[in-house]
Amino acid sequence: MSTPAPQDGGRRHTAGAYDVRAFIAGLIGLYGVVLVVLGLFADTAADKEKTGDVNANLWAGLVMIVVAIAFAVWLRLRPVVVDEKAVAEAHAGDDSDS
Repeated sequence: MSTPAPQDGGRRHTAGAYDVRAFIAGLIGLYGVVLVVLGLFADTAADKEKTGDVNANLWAGLVMIVVAIAFAVWLRLRPVVVDEKAVAEAHAGDDSDS
C-alpha cells in the first residue's frame, strides 16, 4: 500500500516532531538509558538477590532502547502525511463559526 504522490511538486507535509511516536521513542529511550546506567553502576548484591542473580535494570534498559529505536525507525519509514486540503477546510470552518 503506497501513499499517493503529492500534487505540489513532490514534497509531502508530515507530522514530524508532533507525531506521538517521536515522543514515545524519546521517553522510552531516555528511561532505557537511565536504567542501563543504573544497571552498570548501581547494581548491588541485594538487587541481584531479588532478581535471581540477573541484572534486571541493565536488561530492561537495553530492551527499552531497542524498542525506542524501533519506534524511531517506524516513524522514519512510515511518516504520518498531513492532508493540507483537510487542514485548510477545518480552519475555514473555524473562522466562519466565530
